[in-house]
Amino acid sequence: MSKTNTPSALILGSLLCFGLIMLGNTIGDKLLKMKAMERTVTVKGLAEKEVRANVAIWPIRFTEVDNDLNNLYQTVQTKTDRVVDFLKQQGFSEDEITVALPAIEDRQAQGYVDPNVKYRYAAKISISLYTNNVDLLLTTRTSMLSLAKDGIAISDQDYNSKAQFLFTELNKVKPEMIQSATQNARQVAEKFAIDSDSKLGKIKKASQGQFSINDRDSNTPYIKKVRIVSTLTYYLND
Repeated sequence: MSKTNTPSALILGSLLCFGLIMLGNTIGDKLLKMKAMERTVTVKGLAEKEVRANVAIWPIRFTEVDNDLNNLYQTVQTKTDRVVDFLKQQGFSEDEITVALPAIEDRQAQGYVDPNVKYRYAAKISISLYTNNVDLLLTTRTSMLSLAKDGIAISDQDYNSKAQFLFTELNKVKPEMIQSATQNARQVAEKFAIDSDSKLGKIKKASQGQFSINDRDSNTPYIKKVRIVSTLTYYLND
């Protein structure tokens, strides 16, 4: 290489070194910034709301026995009509009442006769009430004892005879509850950011949990507790 080209080569080499240093610094800064962006916090936000059931299903059951099958059928029909009339008098419509066919049991046909069984035939009657008028159903349940004077003993102790209460209007409370769960999660994340001398950034990832609907307690199954837990991940900034 000639002496004339030596200074040019030195300048070119210096410029290349300077460019590489600047490029390295730039890449390093970006890597540091990217690393800082990877600092995150994951929190959960809870929202709960108490609501009243808007649908009630009540299976009304009673049993009749007799040794004469014809008499049994007549008794079943008479008492079934009495229960249906009672429900209509309370304010329920015919569309809300469903009468199932009675289940007749012939105890002698089983091949073994219990000497303690007094009646041969037993009929199990089931009348189902499906209504949106939950308050009316609750009031009616307290009046069912009046049917006892007609010889109708309504069974309500076994599991299959208990009224069911449902809440089917979840879509009406969803937006409000999701917003509440998100706000709760942000409050938790902001507290974490303050405690760690950081600033809360944007949301990196959000996951909505499933809604759950349960009885508030065993004594008031017509009052439901709706619950949702949302999981959110936030960036943390210096």
